[in-house]
Amino acid sequence: MSEEIKKFKITIDGQTTEVLPGTSILEAARQIGGKSVPPAMCYYKPLENSGGRCRTCLVEVSKGSEADSRPMPKLVASCRTSVMDGMEVKNITSEKTQEARHAVTEFLLINHPLDCPICDQAGECHLQDLSYEHGVEATRTEFERRTFEPEDIGPYIKLNMNRCILCARCVLVANQLTDNREHGILFRGEHAEISTNLNKALESDFIGNVIDVCPVGALTDRTARFASRVWFTKPVNASCECDKCAGKAVLWMKGEEVIRVTARKDQYDEVQDWICNECRFHKKDVKRWNIEGPRHIDRHSVISLNHYQKPKNMINLLDNADAKEISEKDEK
Repeated sequence: MSEEIKKFKITIDGQTTEVLPGTSILEAARQIGGKSVPPAMCYYKPLENSGGRCRTCLVEVSKGSEADSRPMPKLVASCRTSVMDGMEVKNITSEKTQEARHAVTEFLLINHPLDCPICDQAGECHLQDLSYEHGVEATRTEFERRTFEPEDIGPYIKLNMNRCILCARCVLVANQLTDNREHGILFRGEHAEISTNLNKALESDFIGNVIDVCPVGALTDRTARFASRVWFTKPVNASCECDKCAGKAVLWMKGEEVIRVTARKDQYDEVQDWICNECRFHKKDVKRWNIEGPRHIDRHSVISLNHYQKPKNMINLLDNADAKEISEKDEK
């Protein structure tokens, strides 16, 4: 029998848990859950080599380990820092961490346009959530923002580089899910941008997943652009028979119309099963899907405010109980 691997103890904001050696502080925090989990704009667990770019997950290590109790001299990126036995970490209880998160948020918004009212990602945007919690009322920069023209990078995907924060998730998806990556980060420093080689279209069978991993509205679904605000739609779990993927997806419906199709995600907005372009872009007829029931949205977003019950006929998503509740609210 193999020897049992000794787990490391780590304390985050006064809460202790045990994790396997090699676990990052961020994953340990997710094991604890709640407000002790740092935000992450570039880290994505299903993708190899993600993280370490945005610095929104910075935390303070007040005790390095049982063997060396000295604190780490600087804040560390929790997504790229491994746990040590006896480590103590401060996230929401650290003033340094909160100040750094304010600064990182301000940095991410230096070039990001305030176009939430016309952005399809509004309502489920990670940067929008981060700005609400840590943003400032006014910018301190006086120079002009860098701007780009929106670009169609294929028949299904719209690239708005103005909104991009260079998290590189889309590049990692293309590297790990497709045979031949056709886009990436060009140039360096303040000139860096996501682009393709001579406006080449992205046409891989799984390239639509770059839309799901984008934390902002830089990559959006052309087949669903401006069709509806996300809070006016009802997400339902659905499945279909597909030869390319698992066929498990989320349908965002408005009445009986399928506005868009996305992959299923966990509570940290990370994809559970990648879906193909056929399911995402071409199966917009509800009759082609087996609807399993309403999708529970865990993220603290405006989507989670749309509480609704399981529909009676699986197509009409607004049942009589919900209609009565809305009517009573309107009367008040």
